[in-house]
Amino acid sequence: MKRFSALLFCIFFVILGFAREREYIWKAGKMPDSQATQIAAMTTDSEAEGFKPDKFRIPYLEWFDAPPKDKRTGACMILISGGGYYRCCDVVPIQRWYKALSEAGVQCVSLVYRTPRPVGLPYYQTAWEDGQRAVRMVRSEAKKRGFDPEKIGVISMSAGSHLGLLLSTSSQTPAYAPVDKIDEVPCHINWGILHAPAYLTTDSRGTKAAREGYGTDVQLDTIFHFDAKTCPLSLHHGGKDPYTPNGSTLVYRKLRKMGVPAELHLYPGKGHGVFGIERGVEFLRQMGFLGPLGEEVKLMDRFASDSARAEVIWDNVWPEGRTPDFQEHQCTPYIEWHIPAVLKTKAIQIIYSGGGYSRNNPDGFEVAPARRYLNSLGMTVVTLKYRTPRPSKESGLSKHTTAWQDLQRAIRIVRSEAAARGLDPDHIGIMGGSAGGHLTVMGVTSSMHNSYLKVDDIDKLPCNVQWGIGIYPAYILSDGANGRNKTGGNEDTDILNPEFSFDLNTSPMLFIHGDADPYAAMGSVKLWEKMRSMGVQSELHTLALRKHCFQRTASHGTGSYTYLDRIKEFLTSQGILQ
Repeated sequence: MKRFSALLFCIFFVILGFAREREYIWKAGKMPDSQATQIAAMTTDSEAEGFKPDKFRIPYLEWFDAPPKDKRTGACMILISGGGYYRCCDVVPIQRWYKALSEAGVQCVSLVYRTPRPVGLPYYQTAWEDGQRAVRMVRSEAKKRGFDPEKIGVISMSAGSHLGLLLSTSSQTPAYAPVDKIDEVPCHINWGILHAPAYLTTDSRGTKAAREGYGTDVQLDTIFHFDAKTCPLSLHHGGKDPYTPNGSTLVYRKLRKMGVPAELHLYPGKGHGVFGIERGVEFLRQMGFLGPLGEEVKLMDRFASDSARAEVIWDNVWPEGRTPDFQEHQCTPYIEWHIPAVLKTKAIQIIYSGGGYSRNNPDGFEVAPARRYLNSLGMTVVTLKYRTPRPSKESGLSKHTTAWQDLQRAIRIVRSEAAARGLDPDHIGIMGGSAGGHLTVMGVTSSMHNSYLKVDDIDKLPCNVQWGIGIYPAYILSDGANGRNKTGGNEDTDILNPEFSFDLNTSPMLFIHGDADPYAAMGSVKLWEKMRSMGVQSELHTLALRKHCFQRTASHGTGSYTYLDRIKEFLTSQGILQ
């Protein structure tokens, strides 16, 4: 059986063009901390019948074919397997990485490092030595192989991502004493894409996270130095990974404190695995590692047609004379039902805009493109115009109170009319950007708290929702309660604002946020962390270099350009779209 499995892998590699050019990274007798218990082999070799360990003692690089000349970007990626530092087993992910990266014009090379864990040394030590040496060798061959020596990154999984984080953050700390001239070459890397990094927190040193990454005494492991050569990272993690995703959120926070651009991609309900290779490529493109960005295109121009909509139905939010906390200077709230030409789901998405609670526009770039996109997927969309500008200071009301009242009432109206329109009253979601994102968090986390007294029988209905979508939500943290975040939301003292109840009806959310947004992405991250601690699995994507309103204009092939697809994927993962 082992021989048959190895043969299948060999056929798989030949068909897909697996690399065959092998280059050993240590000269005979020069390998530091050599141990007879260790080998350097992928499991396709080590688990094959007739395997001879003595032929696999020296770690090596395996070079893939270079991309076609007309596609080359001058970038090189080192592919690193996981396996708990016990083995190198990620054969299939490596092939997938190679395919995606080569198509993007990136030279690929795989590192096979020493395993199992060394005796009498830190569990990662020999792999770290091999990693630093491998980076030096790759950099020394840049001219010969036609890539830029300052455009070298890693992509990795699990223990390989632990190694990737060491290479990304700690290159100025030598892992071994120099053995030859190659060791005069710098070993820093220029970026990393780390899938499911393991062993990052102090409750998971070489093991699964004993406390799932929670606890005031749980911190990032101090072996990661975050030195002056720390590079931009894209972190990818499943929400149910036993090698805790809180490790990735802590790394992200540290990078933000340092001013290093980064992305964080967190996937609800996912365990230990590789997720979002496409997001990694978008990260490379947004950072400019794949060449100059294309011209930015207006979102409203890309989604200009209402051809997927069959009809529009208008509704008042409040009966005449019954608006709670009525204020003369505020606009009249209303909803519009946008019915798709072809109905494919009975679920309903309510969408509204931001505007600092000073204004809101149900026909602007934060609403109309998403409405048209979801209509094209066969989903009914209800847009909301809520009361703005903010309540007067004399009223004593918070900036969001009247908008929150309008949202709770709108959800109840939609629920009351859903069945008559052939829709499901128990499949309602809400979505907003900026102040509208803040309003969405209110709607998701605080539906068991009434924002107004009942005005009619509609208000006997619940106003909870089944999901929420927060696009760069503002005013989430204490350092930005009414404006931009003063400290970037990165400090432990920057806590979630008190208006969010996180009651028992709190539902899953999707967060998308620009990493450079002055209304800090850490608001979305800390919301995600809070929800996870409650057992609510949410999804999150931050976008490197992007600020507030990241989607208004965007370049093709970046996360800002494809952000609406994240909404589709989230709704599909929640069973709302097929």
